[in-house]
Amino acid sequence: MVLDESVVSRRRRIAPGPVRRFRRLGAWLIRAPWTMVGGFVVLIALATGAILAWRNEVPWGVYGLIVVAAGLFLEPRFLLVVYIALFLALATTGAYLGDAKVATLGAQVVTVVMMLLMLWLSHARAQVGVVGVSGESMLVDMRDRLRAQGELPPLPPSWRAEVALESAYGDGFAGDFVVASRSTDGRTLEVALVDVSGKGREAGTRSLLLSGALGGLLGEMSEESFLSSANNHLLRLRWDEGFATAVHVAVDLETGRFTIGYAGHPAAAQFAAGSGRWRMLSGGRGPLLGIIDHAVYPREVGTLRRGDALVLYSDGVIEARDKTLVDGIDRMLGRAESFIRTGFEGLAQRLCDQAAAGLGDDRAVVTIWRT
Repeated sequence: MVLDESVVSRRRRIAPGPVRRFRRLGAWLIRAPWTMVGGFVVLIALATGAILAWRNEVPWGVYGLIVVAAGLFLEPRFLLVVYIALFLALATTGAYLGDAKVATLGAQVVTVVMMLLMLWLSHARAQVGVVGVSGESMLVDMRDRLRAQGELPPLPPSWRAEVALESAYGDGFAGDFVVASRSTDGRTLEVALVDVSGKGREAGTRSLLLSGALGGLLGEMSEESFLSSANNHLLRLRWDEGFATAVHVAVDLETGRFTIGYAGHPAAAQFAAGSGRWRMLSGGRGPLLGIIDHAVYPREVGTLRRGDALVLYSDGVIEARDKTLVDGIDRMLGRAESFIRTGFEGLAQRLCDQAAAGLGDDRAVVTIWRT
C-alpha cells in the first residue's frame, strides 16, 4: 500500500520519534513492576544510608523524591509495598537520630501526606487503565489526532481556506472541532464545524468521540444526508447531555456552487465581491443534533465567485453575556471588513482572538475564499 506524503508527514507529527521511544520505555517499565519495586527499595536504602552518614548535609526531602518517582511509575498494589518500606525506613531513621537531625516529625508528616496523595493519584489512573505518565501521552496523542482531522485538504490555486480553533481558558481540549474532506475526484470540498455541548475539558472527550464518527461520515454520505446521519449517530450514543450544533458546507471547486445546512448552529456569513457587502446565510436551518429522531435538515444553495468569501463560526465568536447576538454578529463582520482589500488570510485566527466571549468559551472559525 502506498501512502501519500501528507499522510506520512501527519503521522510523524502525531507520533514523533521521542514520544514513541518514551512509550516503549513506559511499556517495559509496566511489564517489570517487581524489578522497579526492588529498585525503589534499593533507593530507599541508599537514601537512608546517606542521611545516617551525612545527617547535616542530606535533607529529609530525599525521601520525597522517591515518593513522587514511585507514584508516577507503579500501580497502587506495588506502590503500597514501596511506601511501607519507605515509611519503616523513615520512622526507624528518625527514631535512631532523635534530636541529632532537625525537623524529624515535620518531615515524617509531610512525607506521609505525599504518600497518600500519590496513592490516590495512582488509584485514579489505574481505574482508567493507565500507569505512570502513559495517560498523559495518550491524551496528547488523542488531542493531536483531533487537530489533524481538522486540517483542510490541499485546494486548487484559485481557492484558499483556513481554520482557527481556540479552547476556553487555553485548555488542551475543546468542545468545538472541524472535520474536512475533499472528494476523490478533487471537485468537492466538504467542511463541518461542530460545537458539542459544554466547553473546554468537560466537552473534550465527547468531541474526540464524535469527531472520529463524523470524519468517517464526511465524504461517504451525500451532502444532503450528512446532518441526518450525524443526528442518528448522536441519538444512538444516548449521552446524558448528548446534543451538538453543526454547520456543514459542500463547495464545488470548479463552479463555486455550494450548499449549506445547519443543525441549531449560527448562520454563516458570505462576502460578495460584486456588491462589497456581507450577508447572513440564514436558510437551511434544522434542529440540534441528538435531540429529535428523524429530524429534517434543509439546505441553502449559493455560489462563491472570484473575490467572495464564506465564514463559518461557533457561538463563542459572537455570544457575550452583555450583548445580543445581533451585536455579536455586527462586531464580527466589522472585524472582517479590514480584510476585504488585503485578502482574507489570517481572518479566522483574528476572529477567534477577538471573539465576543473572550477566553471564557471555545471558539472556532473556518474561512473559505476564492481568489
